[in-house]
Amino acid sequence: MDNQSTTGILEEFQTDLVNGWRRLPNKRFFFILLGAWLALFQFLGNSTFGYLDTGSLLKWIYLLGTAHSGEGETDDNQMILAPLIVIGLFWWKRKELLRQPMETWWPGLLLVGLGLFFHVAGYRLQQPRISIVALFTGIYGLMGLAWGPKFLRASFFPFFLFIFCVPFGTLAEFITVPLRHVAIRLVEIIAHTILRSHVIRQGTQLLDPKGHYQYDVAAACGGIRSLIMTVMLAIVVGFLSFRAFWKRALLIALAVPLAIAGNVLRLLLIIIAAEMGGQSWGTAVHDNTIISLMPYVPAILTLFWLGGLLEKKPSQTPTAEVPA
Repeated sequence: MDNQSTTGILEEFQTDLVNGWRRLPNKRFFFILLGAWLALFQFLGNSTFGYLDTGSLLKWIYLLGTAHSGEGETDDNQMILAPLIVIGLFWWKRKELLRQPMETWWPGLLLVGLGLFFHVAGYRLQQPRISIVALFTGIYGLMGLAWGPKFLRASFFPFFLFIFCVPFGTLAEFITVPLRHVAIRLVEIIAHTILRSHVIRQGTQLLDPKGHYQYDVAAACGGIRSLIMTVMLAIVVGFLSFRAFWKRALLIALAVPLAIAGNVLRLLLIIIAAEMGGQSWGTAVHDNTIISLMPYVPAILTLFWLGGLLEKKPSQTPTAEVPA
């Protein structure tokens, strides 16, 4: 892309941003209240200091979302990705949102009060997850207070994607445990029938009978990472492409088998490398960033392929004219 085209895109973005800012009513009213609301969670947002020593819920979200713990349970990187997706989708829907009749709507204070109630409960119970829900409930209420119910209705998607800012951690064990066992079982079957490998499955471990390699399939490697990302992608593609509920639900439901298929592929690559070069080769494949992205490739391709397939309308066959 040459400099002229890049400059044109930046100028167009700046023009759209300025025009949208001018057309947005009650800006000062909303952002003053938003600043006060965020200040509450900045200084009195987190009451737990055992894991992350900070009283700021905003910093707590950032630290947990950017934590690098390998395959550990605290790996909730979607917490940082979700706000970026929401901002991008708000920009994509800016024309639709600005067309809504916007006015001050005082019942929005009920949502703000509900968010405050959730935060007090989360703060007293030392449950930051509840406070995160309270944070975004209050912001949604402030949007309704400043811009009215029709704006709220139009912005519900993508705003509800902020739910992915809530860390899953041990709450997802009822999903991660079955995912791990299904992925390991499939790897064992494929290894025995197709690869002619004698890999042994013991619980959540895959090992060589001769002792050349041994891997413990953790929760993240079993599919929870790719499942969360695939669900987010399916929700975005579904809501952007379709209005029919069953089409959206179908894409979201496909997230589970697609996540399993992608992680089975990654585990098979690790086993093949370990069969060829031992534990060190398998570990190198496991730690490789490009190969770590492998679970997302079939998911992305399948979702977009199916989205295009569902988007096609059946061709209408011309009917023969019947003479009177």
